[in-house]
Amino acid sequence: AQLHYSVPEDREPGFSVGDLAKDLGVDVRSLAARNLRLVSEGGQRHFQVDLAAGVLLLDSRLDREALCGQSPTCSLHLQLVMENPLQLHRVEVDVLDVNDNAPQFPKPEVVLEITEVANPGTRLPLEVAEDPDMGSNSISTYELSPSKHFALSINVRGDGVKMPEIVLEKALDREKVPVHHLTLTALDGGNPVKSGTAKVTIHVLDANDNPPVCEPPISKVLLEENVPVGTLVTKLNVTDLDEGPNGDVEYSFKTSNNAPGKFTKLFSLDARTGEIRTKAPLDYEESSAYEIAVRARDKGSPAMEGHCHLRVELIDINDNSPEIVLTSVSSPVQEDAAPGTVIALIGVKDSDSGDNGQVRLQIAKELPFKLVSSFKEHFSLVTSGPLDREKASGYNITVRAVDSGSPQRATQKTFYLRIADVNDNAPNFSSPFDTAHIQENSLPGTSVFSVSASDPDEGSNAKLSYSIVDNGMQDVPISTYFRIDQDNGTIYTVRALDYEQDKVFQVPVEVKDAGSPALSSTAVVHVFVLDENDNAPSIVYPSVPKGSAFHQAIPALAEPGYLVTKIVAVDADSGHNAWLSYQLQESAEALPFQVERRSGEIRVAQALRESEDSHRLVVEVRDNGTPSLSASVVIVISPEENSVQDFSKSLDLPQASPEDTSLTLYLIISLVSISLVSCVMFGLAAARC
Repeated sequence: AQLHYSVPEDREPGFSVGDLAKDLGVDVRSLAARNLRLVSEGGQRHFQVDLAAGVLLLDSRLDREALCGQSPTCSLHLQLVMENPLQLHRVEVDVLDVNDNAPQFPKPEVVLEITEVANPGTRLPLEVAEDPDMGSNSISTYELSPSKHFALSINVRGDGVKMPEIVLEKALDREKVPVHHLTLTALDGGNPVKSGTAKVTIHVLDANDNPPVCEPPISKVLLEENVPVGTLVTKLNVTDLDEGPNGDVEYSFKTSNNAPGKFTKLFSLDARTGEIRTKAPLDYEESSAYEIAVRARDKGSPAMEGHCHLRVELIDINDNSPEIVLTSVSSPVQEDAAPGTVIALIGVKDSDSGDNGQVRLQIAKELPFKLVSSFKEHFSLVTSGPLDREKASGYNITVRAVDSGSPQRATQKTFYLRIADVNDNAPNFSSPFDTAHIQENSLPGTSVFSVSASDPDEGSNAKLSYSIVDNGMQDVPISTYFRIDQDNGTIYTVRALDYEQDKVFQVPVEVKDAGSPALSSTAVVHVFVLDENDNAPSIVYPSVPKGSAFHQAIPALAEPGYLVTKIVAVDADSGHNAWLSYQLQESAEALPFQVERRSGEIRVAQALRESEDSHRLVVEVRDNGTPSLSASVVIVISPEENSVQDFSKSLDLPQASPEDTSLTLYLIISLVSISLVSCVMFGLAAARC
């Protein structure tokens, strides 16, 4: 919003300028909470805000002439900033002139000279009175004390300044009245009227009766600012009808109320030729025009002079770059900020005028922001699309200001906007399924596997904790077998595992961040228990009590190759831990029997003698584990005449070779392995589904 107030320049501090709360439509009680503050665009502070009453107060007495000089208008520009939400309001205060200055002449006494042969109508320019007030309070008119020979004439200069001149109305006679004393009074238009006077003394001279004449007496020149020093502005055209020294003219500057002596620092005048040149750089932004008064004096006796008035108007060129002012920046901004959220308030200024001072702002098109014009020379930077901190944690925003001059001038300012994180990303495991192996009978607390998850958020939104989820897929809660370190995701055993009881576990792991609300995801770790040789072979046949022997009768005439019996054993372990081999323990005497290493078959190795007694054999069954475990059985073989073989009499059967037996064993192992791998794969597929 933009507010407009006015205040006379003579008001005391504490004077109420305007009701801000009412004009802004804001509750007075909310001003303090919204941190209403005043930002002056100038260097001095002239106003203050009463938050309790919601009004704008005068902080110091204003002097319009000191603030704005001779400017026709005098305005002070302020900015009001309120937060929650962030708002910027522009306040323009017009300082009204009061008639607090009386007109004053540069000199209290003015001495003029005029030849006695001067013709009626001769004009004698007078010093212009100065009145710092403006408008109707400035100089309104001049008055001259009554005289038989002189009258007052008032001309209006190009800039509106009234210039008094004394006009000769009746021929002079120096012998009668050599000196005339007059009083010049300057009156302003205030109420009450104020005035200033100057004494005018006119000396009547004899002789040189033709003054230099400037043609035209008032002229105007257009000149570009920043022209090189020494540039010719104009050459005065002055004529004097006299001859000799009375017609030889010398030129000099004549100061006036337009910054007395100021233009003499910028322009030089050739006293002989009347050429006016620049002697310092000219700046349109400092002053757009200069009034130059030139005195043309001849060398007669007495000397006569003419006066030329030159107005130099500068043409603005684009010599000032725009200026960018960051009034306020809201950083950081939440990544879930809605489109249209105000990020920054930006002001722009250009000291040039016209098109040279028209400025437009630009930012990069690929940024998710846009500029919105608030009011003249003020813009708001707002979001134009979604923000994602995980893609861009911040933006270097370059604001570029370009004017409309030719050639264009530009400036830019860069500031960094940080994007604040919100919990919009769930943690992710590196793999939704993992496989781990652990030896059975491992001690409780043994590390099994470490899961790893990541979260692209930051801070507490990326702080992860791990836990095991009991999903009922096991007969016993999975937490009775495993635990997990909630900080690093390492899985440990709670108790020793038994391969013969559970060969594989599915451990569901959940990871959760510390955001609000918290987000989570899960993964499954398949833990395979590796077999250990912790079970000795068990003899299934023959089944005899511990400490007893198995008795087997065979024919007394059994020949080599005769099948006596077969030892059958099993091992609860798996793999190579369950590979069994059979052998006879060594004895003191040579036995006529042998046992097949892989099949456990006991056969007659050599022919029996007719009178041979029974034989005691100790058959040992040993697995292939490390260390190897074994079991044994005692078999007593008794040759008898009428014995009948319990199995098949395989004397005629060819004895199996060791190579055939090994091949059969390897085939069985391969089939079992393929079946086990297939079961595991089916289990994984079912768990994924």
